[in-house]
Amino acid sequence: MDVMPQQDPESRRPPEPSPEDPHAQHDPHAPQDPYVMPAEGATAVPPPPPTLRTTLRRAAFGAVAAGVLLAGALVAVPDGKDDRPKEPGPVERAEAAATAGSPASLSDLTALIGDRQKWVEAHPKDAPSWATLGSAYVEWGRRSADAAYFGRAEEALKRSLEAQPGERGNGEAWVGMAALANARHDFLAAKRWGETVRKQDPKTWSVYPVLIDAYTGLGDVKAATAATEKFGELRKGVPALARTADLYRGQGWREDALATAREAADRATAPAEKAEALHRLGELAWERGEPEEAVAQFDAALRTDAGHHASLAGKARALVALDRTDEAVAAYQSVITKLPRPAYALELGELYASLELDGDAKSQYEKLAGLLEQAKAAGVDESVVQARYESDHGDPAVAVELLRGQWKKQHRSAAVADALGWALHRAGKSEEGLEYAQQAVDTGVRNASYAYHLGMIERELAQYGPARRHLEEALRTNPAFSPLDAPKAREALETLGEPPPGGPGDMQPPPPPPPPAPEPKREARPEAKPEPEREPKQEPKRESPKPEAPAPAPSQTAPAPSKAGPSSPAAVEADASKSP
Repeated sequence: MDVMPQQDPESRRPPEPSPEDPHAQHDPHAPQDPYVMPAEGATAVPPPPPTLRTTLRRAAFGAVAAGVLLAGALVAVPDGKDDRPKEPGPVERAEAAATAGSPASLSDLTALIGDRQKWVEAHPKDAPSWATLGSAYVEWGRRSADAAYFGRAEEALKRSLEAQPGERGNGEAWVGMAALANARHDFLAAKRWGETVRKQDPKTWSVYPVLIDAYTGLGDVKAATAATEKFGELRKGVPALARTADLYRGQGWREDALATAREAADRATAPAEKAEALHRLGELAWERGEPEEAVAQFDAALRTDAGHHASLAGKARALVALDRTDEAVAAYQSVITKLPRPAYALELGELYASLELDGDAKSQYEKLAGLLEQAKAAGVDESVVQARYESDHGDPAVAVELLRGQWKKQHRSAAVADALGWALHRAGKSEEGLEYAQQAVDTGVRNASYAYHLGMIERELAQYGPARRHLEEALRTNPAFSPLDAPKAREALETLGEPPPGGPGDMQPPPPPPPPAPEPKREARPEAKPEPEREPKQEPKRESPKPEAPAPAPSQTAPAPSKAGPSSPAAVEADASKSP
């Protein structure tokens, strides 16, 4: 079995004593160097020999002191053993972090892996040790972005379940399998493993973090909330605070997320745990559009734990917002060598494109393609990152196909809904994409990219009022959310222009139309009399045209019914009696 790189044994060996060591043995009769100054307080003249009285007094005092020291030694070290507390080593620190539900430092995690590897080689039937080794492999692969360790994790966890099935009490191996599925972005499988453990023992606190990740990946906010609350009941302290802050952040409760994250950072003590809490504060600051605060928090995380490479990526993102692009490029290049996640490679490629460094951008996108192939070979699903690239820099139809597959697998988080809506828009299906983009924004998460995508889709559909509102929301949330998209959002707003004065016309309902005036009822007249004032004077025998024809005489035609209602039979009979 492969062994993790360990510390060089030479580095653990104590240094050899130097010739100037004050504790080294010296020959009193050896010749002294005349150029070496004597020690402070020494003299070249030897002291006189002590008297007999002084010698007896010193002997008595020495005997008493020796007795006191011996008695103290016997009390402090019974049976010749030293009971002073031993400083925990890296393996113990990693085990303590796992027991507390907190992250371990990469160096401590390395030591734990090496220790368990040696142990299971000699004890191949030790199921708990195999489970610990498998879970440590998962954590190492996730935090180093080395997906090759996921295969080793799966092998170790299967060995654990062969030695002791999960039904017989090996729930930790099942939890490890759930964590492995989450790391591979197979959230439905993670949910099944986790719910199996919870059904067997609902008080197993270690299963709730993996269930939270699975439910979040599936977009099941209700289940994720319930799992977070249960985890807080079973496991108090920094891990529960961190999970609660993430829950608030995902629901858009920005102030609650910030307060809870600050409490977690204040209470964290271990370096890796402290760095993770500071990183969370940096992410929240970045999403609020406060890049200076974000850089300060990411720097604090890196000072606390230099191996927290995700904070270096967060710092690079914030440096772009501060227009410190040279520093940002250097930070991105450094983090990709240490933590080669595809998302970071895509961000660097888009930064190059925003700087019009098309050759560098193309090279970076080629590196991204290589990272995506490596992830796929290791069983890691990076469809969302690949679809984001295809939507904006490749083939949007490919992005739609990838994300429809995610949706069919019940991966319906806000991130997937946003990416699918944008891919459909880029593929010329804006009406269908509008539904998914709206769903992403309706989750409540304060993500400037989500608002930008929705606004651009609405603009394409001539929904100018909502488009203006969402584009303004994107820039208000984080004015520099993307080096490529933020300028496009500002340009789109300028194209839309200002809203019409007085506000949108549909803000107030239109006034109701006035009721139609009732048409006067026409009465039957016996004969029509010409109006004398309208008779022509010059041509008396010729009639001029009239604007309205008079009502016909009752002797010639029956009267037309009134619009107010039909004529009564009595009226009809009276009219008939007047006929000649």
